[in-house]
Amino acid sequence: MKSYVKLLIPFIIGIAVFLVPIPEGVSLNTWIYFSIFIGVIVGLILEPIPAALIGFIGITLAVLFRVGPVGSGDKSVSASVAINWALTGFSNSTVWLIFAAFMIGIGYQNSGLGRRIALFLVKKLGGSTIGLGYAIAITDGVLAPFIPSNAARSGGTLYPIITSIPPMFGSYPDKDSRKIGAYLAWCALATTCVSSSIFLTGQAPNPLALEVASKSGVNVVDWGGWLIAFLPVSIILFIATPLLAYVVYPPEIKGSKQVVEWAAQEIEKNGRISLKEIFMVTISVCALVLWIGSGFFGVNATTTAIMVIIAMIACKIISWNDFLGNKPAWNVLVWFGTLVTMAAGLKNVGFLDFVVQITGGYLAGFSPLSVMIGLVLIFYFVHYFFASGTAHVTALLGVFIVMASSIPGVDASLATLLMVLPMGIMGVLTPYGTGHSPVWFASGYIKTADFWRLGFIFGMFYILVYLLVGVPWIMNFAKDWIL
Repeated sequence: MKSYVKLLIPFIIGIAVFLVPIPEGVSLNTWIYFSIFIGVIVGLILEPIPAALIGFIGITLAVLFRVGPVGSGDKSVSASVAINWALTGFSNSTVWLIFAAFMIGIGYQNSGLGRRIALFLVKKLGGSTIGLGYAIAITDGVLAPFIPSNAARSGGTLYPIITSIPPMFGSYPDKDSRKIGAYLAWCALATTCVSSSIFLTGQAPNPLALEVASKSGVNVVDWGGWLIAFLPVSIILFIATPLLAYVVYPPEIKGSKQVVEWAAQEIEKNGRISLKEIFMVTISVCALVLWIGSGFFGVNATTTAIMVIIAMIACKIISWNDFLGNKPAWNVLVWFGTLVTMAAGLKNVGFLDFVVQITGGYLAGFSPLSVMIGLVLIFYFVHYFFASGTAHVTALLGVFIVMASSIPGVDASLATLLMVLPMGIMGVLTPYGTGHSPVWFASGYIKTADFWRLGFIFGMFYILVYLLVGVPWIMNFAKDWIL
């Protein structure tokens, strides 16, 4: 019964919004579209059905009411124009980049390269518990540029390895979890949040945010630009996270040779590095070079990702059936293909112009820097209300960009960059804030109260480092290189 209620709530709220008196300066078509959009966002938050299906329903309703394409806020458009607009997201290069990157993740699993990297680092650094923390961080950092799903990266590749370690010391979710299991679980969660911000392809919402920004008319960075912009913050957070966890949430066991011996045994079972792993390393290095030097080589990031898929199939790392059967990748294609279109529709129907008119007067009295810092903080902490970075981006980023654009002296492109870079680290705030959070929360090693407490501590630490180090770096040095 509860699932039916959750399914009805988005429709009820959408209808309720539509029944509210239409604000002055907003057309009926614009208000219809906004009502549908609000219903979609509520659906994404509650998620009574798969998120991709919610996006599909939202875009279908917009087509039926013939709202969404450019100019449809003031007049009706033809049925053919409406459906052509609805399908534009599926021809979007960023959507296909995300889809392709999910396929690359399958290559790491099939080849065994991801597991080998993790076990190698555990063998080298696992002599102490804090060394294990850094092994987790390094493994996730190595995989992050190539596996944009932090749920697949942390929950799929790292989770089985990390959760094999605590029982060796009698540390279980329901017994003596603080011996070592809780520390390792929190390190895994927090370091993945950091790596999700380091790289543009560290998590799926990052490129989606840039696409929403592009649709809103602001300049966006490329893969290398994102890396440079977050560089000093990434170095600090990458080094500090396992150490901070060791201080704030210390394990009772400080180290043991057992872990090193176990990792060595597992590596021995795997045998010598396979030809598929060699191919995967070579392909990954080539992809990284092309992504970083996309401007120099003249190869689009999505083109590179598609080339990687072809190379993996040619090298028999994945098969065509693996490609067709990768349900998470096809799911994200439908999900993002609809959400990119829905987010762009807000501008098309004139709703964002309306937001500019009503917000410009309120913010005009503040300095440009104050406005940008304020937008960053609000955008960061409002993530407490979202169970998905994708929903967060789709619901708010366009509106925040419009608010920034409405203030004299504020560089909208710079403000947008400042808002989107911390999207990975904000996932640490809650047990539901990003894809891999529920995996580690469900493991049972970290108690609920500890999860919220640690989320607040790490979330505050991360945003303070970003404001004190990252913002000055971007504004005074990096922006001229990347924007």
